[in-house]
Amino acid sequence: MPEDPAGGQGSGTTITPYRDGPLIVRGDFRLVDQDGAEIDPGRGTIALCRCGKSGIKPFCDGSHKRAGFSAPSAPSRPRPAAQLRQEG
Repeated sequence: MPEDPAGGQGSGTTITPYRDGPLIVRGDFRLVDQDGAEIDPGRGTIALCRCGKSGIKPFCDGSHKRAGFSAPSAPSRPRPAAQLRQEG
């Protein structure tokens, strides 16, 4: 994976939360489970479940539509930069 000028990885990665739907991940990324084991995404663009109803987690299978999942595509309020630094 190419490194960005700030020293991080995945500078070409874009994560887009779709309104009432999944997170769409595009670009260079590495997907791992909570134990650090790599999950093969099988492609360069994936949809990750946000509703918790998918039968193929962590990937989206469209269950959010049947479940009536509702979520905005943007945060309801911005997070302070200081809070983001503390969590990172």
